[in-house]
Amino acid sequence: MSAKIIDGKAFSQTVRDAVARDVTTLKDKHGITPGLAVVIVGEDPASQVYVRNKVKQTAESGMNGFHFEMPATASEEDVLNKVRELNADDRVNGILVQLPLPKHMDEAKVIETIAPEKDVDGFHVINTGLLATGGNAMVPCTPLGCIMMLKDTLGDLSGMKAIVVGRSNIVGKPMAQLLLDENCTVTIAHSRTKDLAAEVKAADIVVAAVGRPEMIKGDWIKDGATVIDVGINRIPAPERGDGKSRLVGDVDYEGAAQHAGAITPVPGGVGPMTIACLLRNTVTATCRQNGIDCDTLQ
Repeated sequence: MSAKIIDGKAFSQTVRDAVARDVTTLKDKHGITPGLAVVIVGEDPASQVYVRNKVKQTAESGMNGFHFEMPATASEEDVLNKVRELNADDRVNGILVQLPLPKHMDEAKVIETIAPEKDVDGFHVINTGLLATGGNAMVPCTPLGCIMMLKDTLGDLSGMKAIVVGRSNIVGKPMAQLLLDENCTVTIAHSRTKDLAAEVKAADIVVAAVGRPEMIKGDWIKDGATVIDVGINRIPAPERGDGKSRLVGDVDYEGAAQHAGAITPVPGGVGPMTIACLLRNTVTATCRQNGIDCDTLQ
């Protein structure tokens, strides 16, 4: 068996195209241009790359982008004041504070200061509570991208057995909730799970989000299962030369592809969907703030 490769790059382009159409409709029919504000504190290289991509794709979608760079030496109060200022700015429909923040800042406090209706990352405790209780939440971007790819690949997920390996607030827990909402039978596995291999083997859907390179072995995957690999891990690649490295997921891709019905590659799978879903969330937030039914935009 050779698995179908789920092309996150291609699928994310269809999502971004739909976002661009929605933005045009909001401008033409309602006189509204969605605005996304991104705040980055410090010089973390990975964060700088992410933010550049977000800013570029925001502009390409036709939205207004607001980009604020603050030094690592900024005080927590400086960042909180910037967030409060953006909360009050009617041009801004979505606010994203790029994580991680410098160590002298309380990330939770910064996130809780973002107005929940502008929290396009979906990390505010009000949004996590709404998601857990079936309310109108802003859904975290990575799990949202995963569920969209699963539904695009499999159609109706109802009744399927799903396992989420990892229990973070950013991916694992919201991912499990989204799968429950699709009427899956959901197991959440983690570092204390006994016989993880057997738990994975029982699942029709495997979502790996533990941050440990190739931890999930190929022969753990049930024949025909769908594998969504959220992990992005950099490991040494001496075969490419001294000091070289390569990216791998949390799943042994080569081994899993022998068993899975469909699988996301790393890179090129889940990653591109995250920014696409951030843009989609900004459109959703804009509609809700203006009393517009998002479904009427297309």
